[in-house]
Amino acid sequence: MSTFTSTNPVTGESIGTYSAAAPGEVSRAAQGAGVAFSAFAALSGARRADFLEAAADGIVGLGDDLLSLASQETGLAAAPRLAGERDRTVFQLRFFAAMAREGSWVEAVFDAAQPERTPIPKPDLRRMLRPLGPVAVFGASNFPLAYSVAGGDTASALAAGCPVVVKGHPAHPGTGELVAKTLHTAAKNTGMPEGVFAYLQSGGDRDRAVGQELIGHRAIKAVGFTGSPSGGMALVSLANERSEPIPVFAEMGSTNPVVVLPSAIQSAEHTSRLADKLAASAMMSGGQMCTCPGLIFAVRGPACDALAAALAACFAKASPVVMLSARVRDGFTSGLHEIGGTAGVTTLAGQPDQRTTLVPAVAPTLLRTTSAAFRESPALGHECFGPAAIVVECTDHADVIDALSFVMGSLTGTLWCDEADPAAPAACAALEARVGRLVFAGVPTGVEVSPAMVHGGPYPACNRPDTSAVGTLAIRRWCRPVCYQNVPAGLLPVALRPT
Repeated sequence: MSTFTSTNPVTGESIGTYSAAAPGEVSRAAQGAGVAFSAFAALSGARRADFLEAAADGIVGLGDDLLSLASQETGLAAAPRLAGERDRTVFQLRFFAAMAREGSWVEAVFDAAQPERTPIPKPDLRRMLRPLGPVAVFGASNFPLAYSVAGGDTASALAAGCPVVVKGHPAHPGTGELVAKTLHTAAKNTGMPEGVFAYLQSGGDRDRAVGQELIGHRAIKAVGFTGSPSGGMALVSLANERSEPIPVFAEMGSTNPVVVLPSAIQSAEHTSRLADKLAASAMMSGGQMCTCPGLIFAVRGPACDALAAALAACFAKASPVVMLSARVRDGFTSGLHEIGGTAGVTTLAGQPDQRTTLVPAVAPTLLRTTSAAFRESPALGHECFGPAAIVVECTDHADVIDALSFVMGSLTGTLWCDEADPAAPAACAALEARVGRLVFAGVPTGVEVSPAMVHGGPYPACNRPDTSAVGTLAIRRWCRPVCYQNVPAGLLPVALRPT
């Protein structure tokens, strides 16, 4: 038996010891999901909605105990941070329950037969989305609720008719186990097929092995992942090496560029308000959110200098941040050290080398560089996951547009300028080419769960830029289109039968 310990990142104290899933447990969970698939996929959308709504009610019923445990395991504040995330988790479950109940998400298409057509009669054709099969979901470190056991991947997959096997994240195993028990209870109370949901603890020397075994099991038909580019692409490789390759939908790294044109800064008051908003967004939850802005592009001149100074003041007065785990902290300090040591980079606030600091907290850090250095140094374009941002000074509007072409694919891109600024259309087009969501005069943090939302983007934000991990589009990841030709009404899925 392989065990691992849950640790409070603030105090370093052990919270609990857990047993990682053994190979046999992984196999049984995947096989159970495979057995449950046909029966679960055949259930009405209303039945699946009952399950999701019962899960939402169960999570609400956990009350403050859930928030307290999640806070101990992650260092995130119980309120408002985790309370808000809990509410979003519940909303997502109910959101996809409503989709399952309403049913139009299957995109049913009816193409009537034309038996009299010459020279060849046209057959009766009907098409709809059908579930792929059991889905493996990998919990995220920075969202112990909304992107983990009962998060968006799980909710959307279950709504589509796909059983789910969750690989728990080792940074918050107690939280994961508590939520998993709630889903098991909801499944039982609503009469779901046995095996429709499973949770696997993973950590210690079994952390990677559990994921590898899960992806390698023939019953698993798709994978949802939120994490680093290296982790996500490792899963993609494993999925492609199978005798039957399966899709992996991985949300990975994102620098979330912000462009501030001079027209956005009309006065010192404008500068101060803008700096407050951008700094708060960059340091939200310790900078440990996938949409925190990491790159801020501005045109050289007094406006750029004033913005950089105002941002530096915000970062300098910010309190030290405790990272989610020692692994996350090491990744942040290592990346920040590399960026801070790059030629052409100066420090405006904080400190770029925090690798040897003994305290668990890190100092929020603001750096500055030029567009020329940004183009020449790939390290400056990589996500530094944590409370850090870089002001990139550009020579003029054209230089901003050119510098944006060197930005790696991101979840979001933000533009601050006057609406009538003649440089705005080109900036919008340049950002759109690199991101999945374009934000105007706002901040990228705060992702609305709605039909129009896109939470994805070009690589490395996502390995599948044609998809979204949030909103109604999220359900399409777990489906494939099937066409039914001249199939008798009694054999058609209900959504395709004549009314």
